[in-house]
Amino acid sequence: MNQNRYLYWMFLMNSLLNILNFVPRELMDARFKGAQTSILVAAVLGTVFLSVFTLLIAKFPGKGIQDILETALPKWLTIPLIIMFASLWCVAGLITLLSFVDITLRFVSPDTGPYLVILSFLVLVCFCARMDSLSVLYGMEMMLAIILPLILYAIVKALINPDFSWDSVLQIMTYSAHAPDLKSIAAATFSFSGYFNLAVFNRVLPKIKMKHSWIFAVNGLAVLLLTFYVPIGYFGTIGVERHVYTWFSTADSIRINTFLIERMLFVFYFAYLTLSLVSVTVHWHVGKELLTGLFRQRKQAKARTKLWRDLSVLALFSGITLAFMGFDQYQLNQFGVVFLYTRWAGELFMIMLLFYCYAVAYRRRNA
Repeated sequence: MNQNRYLYWMFLMNSLLNILNFVPRELMDARFKGAQTSILVAAVLGTVFLSVFTLLIAKFPGKGIQDILETALPKWLTIPLIIMFASLWCVAGLITLLSFVDITLRFVSPDTGPYLVILSFLVLVCFCARMDSLSVLYGMEMMLAIILPLILYAIVKALINPDFSWDSVLQIMTYSAHAPDLKSIAAATFSFSGYFNLAVFNRVLPKIKMKHSWIFAVNGLAVLLLTFYVPIGYFGTIGVERHVYTWFSTADSIRINTFLIERMLFVFYFAYLTLSLVSVTVHWHVGKELLTGLFRQRKQAKARTKLWRDLSVLALFSGITLAFMGFDQYQLNQFGVVFLYTRWAGELFMIMLLFYCYAVAYRRRNA
């Protein structure tokens, strides 16, 4: 079985998801101040991070990040590190959920209660996140194979629409010589962060190898450029700042004259609802596995104990999500920006830890 395909799927999932979250908003805010050069820098840095992380974790076949850290670090240091990393995955999932609840209420069903929407999402995500790691990967692969044609159709339809203004795109390109913006780089590198899930999935994908890294660079760069230019082509260099979820506003501007559904928004919403729930399932599965891995369990009580620990962790994640439901749009956006910075620092920190663990293992083998 070619396990490398799961690395591409995880990358593609995160790359496409950046259209939904705060990445477009941060890039639009810096459209006159270096967003375009930031995208180029982010493509290089993101590819480097992805390549180095994958090569390092492949040196520990069949081991998750906790197993790797325990080989080189004392337990009293490993536990807080695992809790910190699990928190990143929890926040990554809850931000996606909260964003999509807001999108649902704004664009699809404004009369529905927000807690009804979030509880529906939480039930589905928690049920799926409890599955074993291979089942989660199979489900991710199947769902992405279904929705990818819809997303490609929406992108092509947006580009060939006569309402798309290439003049606006050419106008914003005149600002491409500005120096990169750190906030925009941190946001844009999120497009490459799918590899981070190997921290747990490396246990069931022990034969992952880094091949054709240029594919990740080209794909990530293309998605980022589309994320940035397409909304500007519809709303102009100034008007685009009035839209919170620029791509959903763009989809709402497109009509499908030869399709059963007249508005592109519904096709786009269905595709990104599926993608978002798959992404949250993957993130919370990784976070759950990290936290439950801190507790060693006896074999005779394994099934029952694992069930209650899984439910406890997922209930904790759900409770934290519900606690953030009180955030307004401004607070949620600020929280998302802080997360983008923290996630980027967390990725760099984990790569440094992996490098240290590999150096320790190498010295032991050659001692």
